[in-house]
Amino acid sequence: MTRILALLLLVSCPALAADAALPAGARLMTDVAFLAPGRTEKLDVYLPAPPPAGKLSPAVVWIHGGGWTGGTKVEARAKNICSALVSAGYVALNIDYKLGEGAWPTNLHDCKNAVRFLRTHAKEWQVDPDRIAVAGGSAGGHLALMVGYTSGLKELEPDAPYPGVSSAVRAVINMYGISDIFTRREIEPNGTVTDRVRPLGPVGVYGHADNKAAYRLASPVSHIGRKTPPTLILHGDKDTTVDLRQSTDLAALLAKAGVPHELVVVPGAGHTFDWATWSKKPLSRDVRAIALAFLEKHLAPAAK
Repeated sequence: MTRILALLLLVSCPALAADAALPAGARLMTDVAFLAPGRTEKLDVYLPAPPPAGKLSPAVVWIHGGGWTGGTKVEARAKNICSALVSAGYVALNIDYKLGEGAWPTNLHDCKNAVRFLRTHAKEWQVDPDRIAVAGGSAGGHLALMVGYTSGLKELEPDAPYPGVSSAVRAVINMYGISDIFTRREIEPNGTVTDRVRPLGPVGVYGHADNKAAYRLASPVSHIGRKTPPTLILHGDKDTTVDLRQSTDLAALLAKAGVPHELVVVPGAGHTFDWATWSKKPLSRDVRAIALAFLEKHLAPAAK
């Protein structure tokens, strides 16, 4: 079976490579096309060693950050987290998506199409299509929330290239992402959060500043309801890019709606930490263990 799978991967993907950071038997496929012809954004596929006969692997789609205008799947954070996922037996997709001016809602469509792409390859990669989560950091955390919270919302579902394939996920991990575009606060260099709402900036990713309807539609808090998937929120208490209130307010709204969730504040951590370090220093909490425990709980196989 292992030999057959390896041959399939060599045929189906333009690049296949082993990674020294990956466990024995795991494989990394890079720069795989998943969007419409002509799109330059690609994704990487991390495959664990094949599960035992009759078993299927859970999967996670990772979305990088970069303020919706920059960033890339080759960031160190993405590699750290996807390597941790594949080491724990998860299939992980590490994606790029549309960036910059006018990216909305294509950026969200791209993220949802990554979930759909994963489902179309579920049999080939021995993935359980009912055990998929989405995760992201910063702008990617915001988009991960949007993927999870707007599944089935017609105005935010892509028409192509996977019509009829669900973009639903079982769980969401949001790492220091924006949950409400209207309430993001400015932060002083010393870390003091002000009462001033932070401007969205000169690049119109979500339209003009007076386009309140677009900002409301693009704010995850606008879509919280009883069907919202379980959510893990990770945020550092020294973050000077996205104020911690974005996460505490999100947790409060999830609690009010009765949505299973966890808010983990990491002492001493600023923005852009991965599951092990921030600013090249070990985190004060074992975020990797927290994230994997959350996934194990909410991506557990359905009882027979």
